[in-house]
Amino acid sequence: MPASAVAGALLGAQTGYLIGRRAGRALPARTRNRYLAEGMARAEDLLARYGHGKAVALARLIPVVRTVLNPLAGIAQTPPGTFTLRQVTGGPLWRVGPVLGGYALGASIPNVDQYLLPLVGVIVAVSPLPPALELVRPRRRARTVAAPSPRN
Repeated sequence: MPASAVAGALLGAQTGYLIGRRAGRALPARTRNRYLAEGMARAEDLLARYGHGKAVALARLIPVVRTVLNPLAGIAQTPPGTFTLRQVTGGPLWRVGPVLGGYALGASIPNVDQYLLPLVGVIVAVSPLPPALELVRPRRRARTVAAPSPRN
């Protein structure tokens, strides 16, 4: 596994944390994206339920939450040492886990690539749809608000 993947995960997490420390509560108040707001709510729940250290490590396993927890940890004034220590332990595990899982899957199922490659192709083909829908929705709303209502 490349060290660059681990370094990227750690640098990205630290950057998010520093943004949260500097921006404060104004940062989550500015989002209008429903999924991001839900992810922030889940991240705040994780921080409250498990404490700062465990939440930072556990967030790596939850999509969207792993993205928004880093700035929220900064906003919540997680001690820098706690945050960094948990990132240094959780980040590499998050990167190594999928690699080892893929190796184990490939070693245990003969010709697994015949099944996985088409699945990966479908995932790659479908992945642009959610962002595209997010771009189209505001335009549709703007058109329906701007369109005059028909009168009889």
